[in-house]
Amino acid sequence: MAADGRSWGPLVGAVDQGTSSTRFLIFASNSAELLTYHQTEIHSVLPKEGWVEQDPMEILASVYECIEKAVANTRDLGIDVNDIKAIGITNQRETTVVWDKHTGEPLHNAIVWLDLRTAETVNRLIDSTPRKNKEHLKPLCGLPLATYFSAVKLRWLLDNSEKVALAVREGRAMFGTVDSWLLWNLTGGVKGGVHVTDVTNASRTMLLNIHTQQWDANLCKFFSLPMTILPEIRSSSEIYGYMVQGALKGLPISGCLGDQSAALVGQCCFTRGSAKNTYGTGCFLLYNTGTEPIPSEHGLLTTIAYKLGKDKPTFYALEGSVAIAGECVKWLRDNLGIIQKSSDIEALAATVTDTAGTHFVPAFSGLFAPYWESDARGIICGLTQFSTKAHIARAALEAVCFQTCEILEAMNKDSRIPLESLQVDGGMTQNNLLMQLQADLLGIQVVRPAMPETTALGVAMAAGAAEGVGVWSLDPADLTSITTDTFTPALSQDERDSRYGKWKYAVQKAMKWEGHTHKEPDSKPTDTVVKSLPAGIFIFTTAALLLVTTLCQR
Repeated sequence: MAADGRSWGPLVGAVDQGTSSTRFLIFASNSAELLTYHQTEIHSVLPKEGWVEQDPMEILASVYECIEKAVANTRDLGIDVNDIKAIGITNQRETTVVWDKHTGEPLHNAIVWLDLRTAETVNRLIDSTPRKNKEHLKPLCGLPLATYFSAVKLRWLLDNSEKVALAVREGRAMFGTVDSWLLWNLTGGVKGGVHVTDVTNASRTMLLNIHTQQWDANLCKFFSLPMTILPEIRSSSEIYGYMVQGALKGLPISGCLGDQSAALVGQCCFTRGSAKNTYGTGCFLLYNTGTEPIPSEHGLLTTIAYKLGKDKPTFYALEGSVAIAGECVKWLRDNLGIIQKSSDIEALAATVTDTAGTHFVPAFSGLFAPYWESDARGIICGLTQFSTKAHIARAALEAVCFQTCEILEAMNKDSRIPLESLQVDGGMTQNNLLMQLQADLLGIQVVRPAMPETTALGVAMAAGAAEGVGVWSLDPADLTSITTDTFTPALSQDERDSRYGKWKYAVQKAMKWEGHTHKEPDSKPTDTVVKSLPAGIFIFTTAALLLVTTLCQR
């Protein structure tokens, strides 16, 4: 009971471990209301161009810090900590951790999902397939051969880290995505921690057979990976173990979902044909296809959406994944200094009514869906002497929207049932201009929940509904109605088609950059067609090269 006499009923905590931060949030199971949370930033290490790593020990420490401080908040609010009945874990997917099961020490920094170091590994694997086809494994795992997924990161570690390779040979190595690393440590680590993952995270490794929902010997053989280092696969809602230390010692950990699946659950997308789009570091559109996996013919992924209990059915999804969304805004802030805070981009972009023909394709980590081109690189094109930093800021927001248009177009083709509205969530959705641009460029309504923490809410729901916990009903009749804001398109179809066509043209210009050099016949040094800038950005047109040194001051 709170200090004001109000009773919240049973509470559920949620660890939300993302690419840029970790949070612990506490929800009331009766109302789905967020009561309190604590958040801390996670640092990325960039040892080489295209490489992105994180320290697994920092990730673990951030989880403990967030739990302790959020629990302290409940005391300040007069909430009884004993009302917290369970916790769930949702996490950045694909990010790969390998550690020593005897010492508990990581054997290498975690390789983050958007890391590009495995490009040559991917090319070698593609060349080893009978038809040199990146989609060779899709019938088994639903995924193309790409730098994005965990198996190629693990293969790279075995090929390039003697420390990892030796631990595997000696039987000391454990592999997992971030959920597995956290679950093992929170439930005891070297003193009996459980080495498990859930089906949603397992489905992002390229090692899970999406039909049997088990590790596949043929997939492991293709990557030459031993099955002995893999975690046990469990459902997304069951008791995996218990917290062994801290303010929540003894509490069951009973929910586990990859972040995009958690958002799908948090948006209550429980019926076939429902969908959501999450705007975070990247952008991820998931479409619930029901209890049968549907192969994509248009560059999307077939993945597991959720399995909410040991004996519950498995639901599948089509997914469109975009590598760079919020990260693009962060790049404008940190690398170009166009804005001081990420939230400043809305006001800056709103000072102009359009991009003045500027297009920004933020392919910092190549292009994900629907292209799967790891050798693409970022470009800003269409610049003139009229262009300002405001036009670039608006082009960055439009880039997020256009990438969503591309994956929704592919999704409509695969599902043959066009979406009439799009449910959205994630940190970027607080940007009203972005949401209006998205509605304009999609030509359908965009629906944003008033409570934006749907990812954490989703795993809290899974944890609270688990057998043995039972404080959260997932019966549709019991689910709390969601208050929403709706953005309605205000752009003509002709204008929408014209702008989308120019975006597609810009995307083609971003292709095939890595390892490609182009020299015009009889060209002179002053006739440069393309100039490379830091972080893989290319500014097209000679006039633009003259402008780039002054553009950010305008």
